[in-house]
Amino acid sequence: MGIVHLGLGAFHRAHQAVYLERYRSRTGDLSWGVSAANLRRGVSLVDRLNDAKDRYHVAEYQNSETVTLREVGVIEEALFTGQGSDHAWGRDLDILLARLSAPNTRIVTLTVTEKGYFLNPSSGELLQNDPMIQADINHPSFPRTAPGILVEALKRRRAAGLNAFTVLCCDNMPNNGRRTRHAVIQLACIQDAALADWIAHHVAFPSSMVDRIVPAMTDQDFAALKRLGLDDPNAVVCETFSQWVVEDDFPMGRPSWEVEGVTMVSDVAPFETMKLRMLNGSHSLLAYLGALADIDTVFDAVSREPFRRLLRRYMGYEVTPTLVMPDEVDLNAYAASLLARFANDSLRHRLHQIAMDGSQKLPQRWLQVAEANLASGHSTACVALGLAGWIRYTAGTTLSGQMFKVDDPLSETFASIHQANKDDGALIDAFFALEAVVPRSIAQHQGFKHQVCDAYRTLTEHGIEQALANLEW
Repeated sequence: MGIVHLGLGAFHRAHQAVYLERYRSRTGDLSWGVSAANLRRGVSLVDRLNDAKDRYHVAEYQNSETVTLREVGVIEEALFTGQGSDHAWGRDLDILLARLSAPNTRIVTLTVTEKGYFLNPSSGELLQNDPMIQADINHPSFPRTAPGILVEALKRRRAAGLNAFTVLCCDNMPNNGRRTRHAVIQLACIQDAALADWIAHHVAFPSSMVDRIVPAMTDQDFAALKRLGLDDPNAVVCETFSQWVVEDDFPMGRPSWEVEGVTMVSDVAPFETMKLRMLNGSHSLLAYLGALADIDTVFDAVSREPFRRLLRRYMGYEVTPTLVMPDEVDLNAYAASLLARFANDSLRHRLHQIAMDGSQKLPQRWLQVAEANLASGHSTACVALGLAGWIRYTAGTTLSGQMFKVDDPLSETFASIHQANKDDGALIDAFFALEAVVPRSIAQHQGFKHQVCDAYRTLTEHGIEQALANLEW
């Protein structure tokens, strides 16, 4: 096995694993098998995959009438290192660390979500006081986090005189390779300055941009697959579209991904920023505003013209001025393609799923857009409305009063802020004071704060339709 993957979720199985499966089928090169591990949750998936000899199916939907079924077998081992039902950690940790320390392991890929790197979303610094990071500092040979596991594995490789593997982050973060590098080196420095220096000089951390819509599986999805003759509890559904842009920095070698359509570049940043702000930023607008209006899915939201107008205005007038792209990239065409993808009637991509972990996502999806536009004098109306919607969403009820769980690392903080601040202005001030989320330049911009407060009052007093109508010229 040449690759170890951390974060065995649906996205990895529908994206990176599919590229590698196609590559192996095309070339016959079996040296790039994958050992994949879940680090915190998902033990039942790991066990089911092991029972199925690590094979599963991917259903790629062009629309509700056209689907391609693909069997994937590139994952050769599924492991779990999180907390089990007996409350003990690290069931398969020894196996995972052995795989990471093996000479034939040349690449480590990650999809552990933004919060899995334990970085302050606003400053990018390691959250050294987080209990999980503290556990890795106090017990480095028994790590729980992705940064801790990488540090321990690299320490073992260094001690054994082995070359370092390449670390490829595949999560939706700007400069994701550099942010991963920062987390790993900061944690290593606390343990051993010489190790941190070795990592800084010997480990490659290329950045990447990944794009494929992969909703969480529902009973409806499994029932649809059964009607097609497929009974696979490990199956995932996704759209037909897939994109992967990777910085080509792999000292230990890599698969020839480009033969399967992967774009290998020297700098992924323009593509990464475009995708985060246009696709993911649009998704977040739909998630918070749509969920507040009791809308269930992306498809349901973009089926309503006011939401389509919102996205067109956001992408065209607020995001596009902040992007500097290669000449061959047509941003208007890209925006149109996103609206078409969102309108895929076969994907039930739930808005509450997209709304998870907003505190970790919004700085790079919206707030960097707002910073740039406030400096240049461009519009910030859509981001202001989105931020107002997010603040209202964190109260845990829709505008009609339906309750839901706020799934976010800062959910307890949000609840305390809402409890303590009943006045709209005080509430907005309290959220703007969250240094882990809101950059200082945004927090101190009174004009933008007033814009968010006005949007919040419109949402709560007059509803979504009026808030969207207020964006019209």
